[in-house]
Amino acid sequence: MTELGTAARPFRVAIVGSGPSGFYAAEALLKSDKVIQINMFDRLPTPYGLVRGGVAPDHPKIKSVIRVYDKIAEHERFAFFGNVKIGEHLPVNELRRFYDAVLFACGAETDKRLSIPGEDLPGSYTATAFVGWYNGHPDYRHCTFDLSQEVAVVAGQGNVAMDVTRILAKTVDELRETDIAQHALEALAESKVKEIHLVGRRGPVQAAFTQPEIKEIGELADCDPVLDPADLELNAASQSELDDLKNQHSKRNLAVLTEFASRPAPSKNKRYCIHFFKSPVELAGSGKVERVILERNELVGEPFKQKARGTGVREELSCGLFFRSVGYRGLPLPGVPFDETAGLFPNERGRILESGAPAPGLYAAGWIKRGPSGVIGTNKPDSIETVQSMLADLPGLLPCEPPDSGALRELLMARGVRAVSYADWRKIDAAEIERGKLRGKPREKFTSIEEMLAVLD
Repeated sequence: MTELGTAARPFRVAIVGSGPSGFYAAEALLKSDKVIQINMFDRLPTPYGLVRGGVAPDHPKIKSVIRVYDKIAEHERFAFFGNVKIGEHLPVNELRRFYDAVLFACGAETDKRLSIPGEDLPGSYTATAFVGWYNGHPDYRHCTFDLSQEVAVVAGQGNVAMDVTRILAKTVDELRETDIAQHALEALAESKVKEIHLVGRRGPVQAAFTQPEIKEIGELADCDPVLDPADLELNAASQSELDDLKNQHSKRNLAVLTEFASRPAPSKNKRYCIHFFKSPVELAGSGKVERVILERNELVGEPFKQKARGTGVREELSCGLFFRSVGYRGLPLPGVPFDETAGLFPNERGRILESGAPAPGLYAAGWIKRGPSGVIGTNKPDSIETVQSMLADLPGLLPCEPPDSGALRELLMARGVRAVSYADWRKIDAAEIERGKLRGKPREKFTSIEEMLAVLD
């Protein structure tokens, strides 16, 4: 038998998902001393995952990492299969017929719930839907949000929550020259939101947002940050966390928050109110969200292991717009083991586990591997770890039959699936940039798959 990973028989790897973790895995594989053929799949015709559909339009520098992914895609042993839904167009057991190994980098695609009364009332939304809407993601292009309300509350204090609140707080002029979807820009131009509340269940030392994100709130054109100085008083365990020399993250955040708390009374048209030690316990109203009930928390536990515990003290906050941004979880995929409790593919160092043992040829990277944590760069070492496991397993993996991407393309065509190549994507990309020029924007995204495919026809 010809050895896998040689010129005579390249090691064939399918990567499901074209976000950062997928591209970093491809890069690590192509840099190895093995001859590897990579086919990357995405359910959308467009690559880059959350870099395209999740990064806020007013943070273009973060998207510059796309240039790195573009270089990876130029490799002669890399091919992109966009507009192919693994599990629907191509079941996992069929996919495995064409590849020696499959690496899932499909992310955490759904929001965690708060599981509180009133969570599904009109006026209550997920952060994912709002982010997808203003980024022109095809899944969310038809969403509507009641921006006629004056008060918006966002539960969560990660960077996604910061993005949602910041977009609500900005003026249209601050967004006009970004790649925000035109439908979102037009809706936000009519927004009546004047007061935005960012609510976190723990304290300022535990807040997950990064210093650049919170600092930006103090630099908005027509919105003042508001913060109760009492929320910056720390218990002994939080002070220990802050004093830890490795915890520069919290020190930087607290310095910004302290400056906010010392500012004079707000004078701008909008207010950005930051709350710590509070959890939403109910959404209430007559047929729609009209108020949120918050419970005051106390922190209990050792440093770096503190949890929020309700005190029974409650307060009402009138609001007509509510977003939850309290984390994400993956979705199950037929043919792949799934941990329902954790919301990810069970794995050990990227090897997917079935009944506690590695499932031969199946691997995971990114959020579907470790859960929704870290920033874009966090995915690189995570993906490298998975690739190292895969390459260590290589001698024991069974070769697939037939080792032919052409046969796969024929199968997809027979099913009426238009697989989008990377060259196709570049045509879509060029058309979006041209559309953007007409509006003075870096690009105007197509918001439907039909529009994207029409460019190719």
